[in-house]
Amino acid sequence: MARENPGWGYRRVHGELLGLGHNVAASTVWSILKQAGINPSPQRVDRSWAAFLKAQSSAIVATDLFHIDTVFLRRWFVLFFINHGTRRVHIAGITRHPTSLWITQQARNYLMDLGDHAKSIKFLIRDRGAYFTDSFDAVFQAIGVHVLPTLPRVPRMNAIAERWIGSCRREATDRILITGERHLRLVISEYAKHYNQHRPHRSLGQRPPDLLTKPEPPTTTHHHRQHSRPSTRSTRRPHPRIHAGRIG
Repeated sequence: MARENPGWGYRRVHGELLGLGHNVAASTVWSILKQAGINPSPQRVDRSWAAFLKAQSSAIVATDLFHIDTVFLRRWFVLFFINHGTRRVHIAGITRHPTSLWITQQARNYLMDLGDHAKSIKFLIRDRGAYFTDSFDAVFQAIGVHVLPTLPRVPRMNAIAERWIGSCRREATDRILITGERHLRLVISEYAKHYNQHRPHRSLGQRPPDLLTKPEPPTTTHHHRQHSRPSTRSTRRPHPRIHAGRIG
């Protein structure tokens, strides 16, 4: 019971055993767990936020909004979603005025683009920006997704999304003078394509998100035959008896 339920301490296991009709003392349960090398305390499980993200990564999607200033001092906002398990990023939209109605519509479009894959999402992480309203949350809650707002001034709770923003700035937008909306859309879409299809990720075994399948190792047994060749570097003459025999 303790191995299958890491959050149970010896008291919980004792109660479950009593419910099953096994009349044993709590101290006996404690001793059995100790002898088996299992900590009787229920705190043997890491309950940190990082542990939760790692355990549920395949079912978590994060979203965020960041701004880009053009050379003409106009500010544009980019809304994106990123899957924690695959690290695949989806650019939802670009606008100068991120209103609640606009962001809610981008959330609907995102789920429509996912199709049946939307069923795999169980949690959505977002910050507490005023543009993420109840109508935005309702789009995801309608399909059974739990919306998890981050704590105020704790950007590490949305670290995956924040890291992508940093990568996008360092590798793309900070290296180019953006002239306008059309130029920004081109730069962001090209970088997202590069990020998903080519850029290696340490968490994915140095593979990009779209190439998660491990390539088969090369083999020489199917298409190539190996042949041994006598060394031509030796200058020693063969023994005379070798030529005396019959060949064939």
